[in-house]
Amino acid sequence: MPKLEKFEHTSRHRSPNLPLQVVGASTAGLFTAFLLARENVPVDVLETFPLLAPLPRTLIVTHKMRRLLGPLAEPCIANEISKFELYTDGRSAEVHLEQPDLVIERAALIRTLFEAAERAGANFHFGRRFQSLSANGSQITLHCQRVEDRTPEQRKTSVVVGGDGATSRVARAAGWPAQATVPLIQAIVNLPSDMSPNTVRVWFVPDDTPYFYWLIPRSSTEGVLGLIGEAGTETRTVLERFLTKKALLPIRFEAARIPVYTGWVGVERQLDGGRVFLVGDAAGQVKVTTVGGIVTGLRGALGVAESILRGHKAPELRALRRELNAHFWLRQSLHRFAQSDYSRLVDLLNASGRRTLGRHTRDEALSVLWRLCGAEPRLVLLGLRGLLMRNKFGRGAVQDS
Repeated sequence: MPKLEKFEHTSRHRSPNLPLQVVGASTAGLFTAFLLARENVPVDVLETFPLLAPLPRTLIVTHKMRRLLGPLAEPCIANEISKFELYTDGRSAEVHLEQPDLVIERAALIRTLFEAAERAGANFHFGRRFQSLSANGSQITLHCQRVEDRTPEQRKTSVVVGGDGATSRVARAAGWPAQATVPLIQAIVNLPSDMSPNTVRVWFVPDDTPYFYWLIPRSSTEGVLGLIGEAGTETRTVLERFLTKKALLPIRFEAARIPVYTGWVGVERQLDGGRVFLVGDAAGQVKVTTVGGIVTGLRGALGVAESILRGHKAPELRALRRELNAHFWLRQSLHRFAQSDYSRLVDLLNASGRRTLGRHTRDEALSVLWRLCGAEPRLVLLGLRGLLMRNKFGRGAVQDS
């Protein structure tokens, strides 16, 4: 788990008598609250819902989550993955992971982080709907409303952290522009009889989605089959068609809208003498190649906690920016791939390339790209072709939906 004990605390950026306000009991918001509360920073967490009731969603993350959370990661892990099977147009490739990926339950992760933050000393205020911000000198006033009776409520602070998701009200109130989002939908299904519970299957079908389909085992008998779309009204129809093709019956569906990274979002803004920060989805801290944001959101929370305690920008945020930018440029190429390009990509994954993918995670995009291109230089030409096709047709990495 990250250690902050050696950081120098500063008092000129916050009043010790005013609790720091975290808006949103999201993964990143709760991790920020935990990191600060364990450093004896007074923290209030405001959440719109009247009680902690996170929506369930099965996710897959790299083993880096264990390094970030330490023992807190273990109650959230439902399964471990040691192999990926990649499919496209009759071709396939296998990638064996040196360290397993982790299948987690989002609701369990949020509950675990809530309990850790509360034990560390954070105070929780449920049923508070954030409405706006105003600043006066070194203080910021949060204007909220009690959900139960619509009673107005004001909270004074000098530091606000917005962890309230892709459509963050804190971001809008502090002047950040709205983000583009894409729909994610997945179905709980029974695992096919020929599928191992330690294996993830990925299909590249660019006629259906510029991203991919996945089938992730969440137990020895069940998995989630899903995709990322571009238009919400069409995505479920496309998924249902693919389920039929694979002879899989949906037990139930899970869905969300995910922010699309189109460039680094500065995580801090000044309101007079007060400071407003964004973490996680509110800051678009999502890998645009896979639209995964758990590990990157936790890293964003760590960086913001460092910045608050040190009084200046943290090295973690600079490293995260480089990583997200690498995913952005990779997606710029992949978003124009046709079926034949994916077929060629799978064909070019030689033994050395597969070992690279197994050794380095998708949370290390720069290392993966560098080593893959060294192992198979023709991958550079394939990537350049994707970028040129994108420019030729004038299409960006994603379309706002």
